[in-house]
Amino acid sequence: MSATVAMTVPFVRAIADLREHVRVWRAAGERVALVPTMGALHAGHLSLVAEARRRAERAIVSIFVNPTQFGPAEDFANYPRSLDADLERLESVGADLCYAPSVETMYPQGFATTLHLEGPAKADLEDRFRPTHFSGVATVVAKLLNQAQADIAVFGEKDYQQLLVVRRLARDLDMKTQIIAAPTLREDDGLAMASRNVYLSLEERRAAPALYKALVDCARKIVAGEPIGDVMGKAREALATLGFSVDYLEARHGETLAHIARRQDGPVRLLVAARLGKTRLIDNLAV
Repeated sequence: MSATVAMTVPFVRAIADLREHVRVWRAAGERVALVPTMGALHAGHLSLVAEARRRAERAIVSIFVNPTQFGPAEDFANYPRSLDADLERLESVGADLCYAPSVETMYPQGFATTLHLEGPAKADLEDRFRPTHFSGVATVVAKLLNQAQADIAVFGEKDYQQLLVVRRLARDLDMKTQIIAAPTLREDDGLAMASRNVYLSLEERRAAPALYKALVDCARKIVAGEPIGDVMGKAREALATLGFSVDYLEARHGETLAHIARRQDGPVRLLVAARLGKTRLIDNLAV
């Protein structure tokens, strides 16, 4: 009796192979979607693939841990990598292709191009703490969009500032790919799903949902008419007492990320980044 072999979605590593798949699908009149990821896939990523499948006949998922978006003191070397498990998960949601290029493919010898960013990339949020991050994100996303030439690309709202950066990038560079936002997927206790959640200890995991609860509480108070500055200040203090080291917890304009003082000047988006132990968590919520 032969052993059962788990089927996995096909994957390619070369740009030419990726483009050949897209060419064949296009010739058949099929729409193509791209879901860029760094792997270590969880249910949140799979929800992005499901959204891609709702909007297009073919869904490509890229897996590439992008070194240029990590700072010198960040966790590039230890970032979770699990390609075999990722391919099985992609098979379960009907992805058509996984594109898993090497670092040498994405950044060949002599690579010398970077993107200068303003707008949502200079909002004094993530960029304050990770000053080179969005340059790396924009570079790799621009390459992926150019390589795949997909009709749409799906990004999660959890990385909200990144989403706005990518939208601006595609608009400013006249890229053909439409950028689609998909809602944040959460655990039952409200914690936003993220690959880095695996770094949390059991005690930290029990405490982590307080971050989302703080956003919900802030939104409720702002809707009730309490001053935004007072609400956010008290929430930062409350999180600190719970053991979070808060990088930022702010109310910003939901389309521009400009500072906002009144709900009437909205739409309002609450954004937070905080460390719990060695793990940095980010989240956001529309008011």
